[in-house]
Amino acid sequence: MAKAPEEEEHPVKAFGWAARDTSGVLSPFKFTRRFTKDEDVSFKILYCGICHTDLHFVKNDWGNSTYPLLPGKVQKYKVGDRVGVGGMVGACHTCESCENNLENYCPKMILTYNAVDHDGTKTYGGYSDHMVANERYIVRIPDNLPLDAAAPLLCAGITTYSPLRYFGLDKPGTKVGVVGLGGLGHVAVKFAKAFGAMVTVISTSPSKKQEAIEDLGADSFLVSSNQDEMQAAMGTLDGIIDTVSAVHALVPLLFLLKSHGKIIMVGAPEKPLELPVFPLIMGRKMVAGSCSGGMKETQEMINFAGKHNITPKIEVIPMDYVNTAMERLARADVKYRFVLDIGNTLKAA
Repeated sequence: MAKAPEEEEHPVKAFGWAARDTSGVLSPFKFTRRFTKDEDVSFKILYCGICHTDLHFVKNDWGNSTYPLLPGKVQKYKVGDRVGVGGMVGACHTCESCENNLENYCPKMILTYNAVDHDGTKTYGGYSDHMVANERYIVRIPDNLPLDAAAPLLCAGITTYSPLRYFGLDKPGTKVGVVGLGGLGHVAVKFAKAFGAMVTVISTSPSKKQEAIEDLGADSFLVSSNQDEMQAAMGTLDGIIDTVSAVHALVPLLFLLKSHGKIIMVGAPEKPLELPVFPLIMGRKMVAGSCSGGMKETQEMINFAGKHNITPKIEVIPMDYVNTAMERLARADVKYRFVLDIGNTLKAA
């Protein structure tokens, strides 16, 4: 990971696609990465996953976007290594969270894009040809995982793996529900099954039943609008991973839990959800949240994925298709993750 002398003296000129305003439309963008420092790696990007968070940020749905905004977690390759960068590139390294390998909960955590680095430079994400990142925030990709399919694991993978592990839903025989069979949900099913859990997919779309059971290996499927199915499944689940990013009802999900069960929110609806207290009290149930994972756990996740041959279902697309991909993502018209083919299709203007 040593840097060439010229990298020490000059910043990296980069080219990518960025959003300029709340329309969310991305277009070609030339910029300069920060100077490389000790323990930094400068690398060329080959693949970059697209996630729903990218869509929220380019449209400023959460009210904290700064433009130009170049989104994207990163997947990259350099001679002798297969490595990637996920959703963060920095933290304070001194707080309690950092000391416990939970950099993702550091109050000074630095996102891969739409953030400011320690030196005052703006961070830009992976919708570009080059990137600079501290080696602490780089993970090694197992040789058996294809680079394009591995890219979304650094987002959807760690986002679902971490709560399964932390909340004890990783034990063989545990009964786990997964709400939503999209980019996050289908990966959650794969990880839960690899842990040995009994998995129930909960969806508004009856058409997804065959794929959930036959392709992804789920044990059962509930249509959330079917009162008979939901009633029959009451009190059967130890925990639920809720991946839905739209406003939806939590009470029917709480009724699916056993006593002491928990719902873990990993989706991010734009508006608050209604949460009556009574269903929580009756059964000592919990609604919690989880956000990605620290770097140690991210490496653990990608190693686990390699061991169990876990890869997301992806649609590889050229860079100039990104705006169409964003429109399709807003309609949930993708199975189940877009991956930008940066290396072959991003051409400097």
